[in-house]
Amino acid sequence: MIYKPLFVYGLTICFAGAVIAQDDQDFKREQMVKTQLQDRGIKDPLTLYAMLNVPRHKFVPKNLVEHAYRDGALPIGSNQTISQPYIVAYMTETLKLKSTDRVLEIGTGSGYQAAVLGKIVDSVFTIEIIQDLAMSAKSRLKNLGYDNIIVKWGDGYHGWPEKAPFDAIMVTAGADSIPQPLLDQLKNGGRMVIPVGLNDNITYLVSVLKKKDRVITKNLFPVRFVPFTRKQ
Repeated sequence: MIYKPLFVYGLTICFAGAVIAQDDQDFKREQMVKTQLQDRGIKDPLTLYAMLNVPRHKFVPKNLVEHAYRDGALPIGSNQTISQPYIVAYMTETLKLKSTDRVLEIGTGSGYQAAVLGKIVDSVFTIEIIQDLAMSAKSRLKNLGYDNIIVKWGDGYHGWPEKAPFDAIMVTAGADSIPQPLLDQLKNGGRMVIPVGLNDNITYLVSVLKKKDRVITKNLFPVRFVPFTRKQ
């Protein structure tokens, strides 16, 4: 007989009555979801599911694995970072994703945000301008079984016209303004979330809704992101 596990916070309980202690990283991830996300107002079930089921510790350098679930960003090399878990969840929730969506991500980094998106939507197309990061993220995502994520090495400013249009676009680097090519590749009714530098050198997280011939933007809150890098 095969006993199916019943998942609850902190434990995996088999119907046979045996209790198996949960892996330490799983426990840390559960605590991250509860204290850093749910307690701060993240409510979208799909976002919470993805954050609970993507192993963040496999997307950080080996020497930082013990800090993978802390409440903050972490360096991943090449002067880039993996974003704070709350920011990853907030940006994901803001896009109001559906399982049938096609999503473009600008700024792959280590692949963590793409993996979170990939747990929710049909397909993710992600672009990274730093070749080493693009190649390592591509390999990492493949090895972890994310077969609905395609990684491209290139300049994200121009988007990915061959794969457009997109239901949603996420930009994970601070831009001076919203790139017009990304707006052009967004479907009518499509959503975007992007950090944009506005007045007084303050970068705001901005939500974008494309509605027929109108683009509706809303400043959400100040954030700190690495700059949007362009090819010279």
